[in-house]
Amino acid sequence: MRVSLTTRVLLGLVAGVCVGLALTTTNAAFARGVVAVVEPAGSIFINAIRMTVIPLVVSSLIAGVASSPDRSAVGRLGARGVVVFIVLLVVSGMMAALVAPPVLAHVSLDPAAVANLRASAASSAGGVAASSKAILTPMQWLVALVPANPIRAAADGEMLPLIVFALLFGLSLLATDDDLRNRAASLFRAIAESMIVVVRWLLGLAPIGVFALALPLVARLGFSAIGALASYVALVSLLAAVFVLIVLYPAAVIGGRVSLRDFARAAAPAQVVAASSRTSLAALPAMIESARDRLHLPLEITGFFLPLAMAVFRVGAALGLTTGALFIARLYGVAISPAQLATIVATAVVTSFSIPGIPGGSIIAMVPVLTSVGLPVEGVGILLGIDTIPDIFRTTANVTGQMTAAVIVGRRARAPAAVHAPAIPADAVTPTPAAVTD
Repeated sequence: MRVSLTTRVLLGLVAGVCVGLALTTTNAAFARGVVAVVEPAGSIFINAIRMTVIPLVVSSLIAGVASSPDRSAVGRLGARGVVVFIVLLVVSGMMAALVAPPVLAHVSLDPAAVANLRASAASSAGGVAASSKAILTPMQWLVALVPANPIRAAADGEMLPLIVFALLFGLSLLATDDDLRNRAASLFRAIAESMIVVVRWLLGLAPIGVFALALPLVARLGFSAIGALASYVALVSLLAAVFVLIVLYPAAVIGGRVSLRDFARAAAPAQVVAASSRTSLAALPAMIESARDRLHLPLEITGFFLPLAMAVFRVGAALGLTTGALFIARLYGVAISPAQLATIVATAVVTSFSIPGIPGGSIIAMVPVLTSVGLPVEGVGILLGIDTIPDIFRTTANVTGQMTAAVIVGRRARAPAAVHAPAIPADAVTPTPAAVTD
């Protein structure tokens, strides 16, 4: 019996975790040697996937907009998307605000361990402050939406300005001669289809790539998440997993009118890559392919809406920022009033739209959340070193939320399977690859 690619990818992930844990019990020099051999394979896999993202996003977006029957269709999609984003983000933040305080109140913290953590955070406060400068003010964020140089934006991986450029390019094609517009749309559609083919090739290597990504990560992390910090790691991870299961999946089924089985199978590829790479950017090609070939969503969803959602919508960030702020309050012995709790949730929702594209971006973005209620900013330094596991779950929630939003927004426009290219065998599509810095 032939094993599906999704199953093989999951087996690769489990194997990488098991071997990584085994290495933590061996000689340190031997473990470093194994990691040095395996790690480049994982880097090559992720780089190869990310290699397809820019041409796939730009070409899909331009083709999708240029092929729209009218410009208002794009505006309607964007408006519906913003409403879905805000609703899911608020639910995410409220869930964290309701669950985290009673759970953290029952966590026993050793005074000596807490004192050591605070001292460590104080020593890294300078680095946190410097990194927080990367967070844009609302006006800076607005100005940065229009790229002075689209080529530079692509080279720097600044997806949102690049999406704005591609959107304007596609809209401008709607104002040109029909023959010119159709030829340009066909060219960009061909580029997008070519990138999808490359993605399928890469997905065939996903079991090896995921193994090579998981092994070094686990070998370095080992069993280090212990003591007072284990409660934060476990709480964020469990909240993200529960949110996916009891909120996002039902929302996709009810709001998007798709079967649970179909949605779960379509989301699995992006989820596995999110868990192994911690970047929703790398998962975008798999999301586009699944949305088109499994969920039969139209071109304006796969070409326009999904890239937009990937760039600005991070449902896991609102949950993580809220939980992190409450954990720091517990660590420093600061009581949070209901009004402050509401402020934390509101600030986390707004901040999630502008997570900076730097390592540890989601944690650094916690600075404005902390300052909004007077919590010590240096507490961020405590979370930076243990963010790997929570980031895995947050990023998986991010890509699941993006797929959920896509099926909800696209339910009225969902096309029958016959309209699309012939379905790819399940073994070739189910696999998978969630902005490095989710």
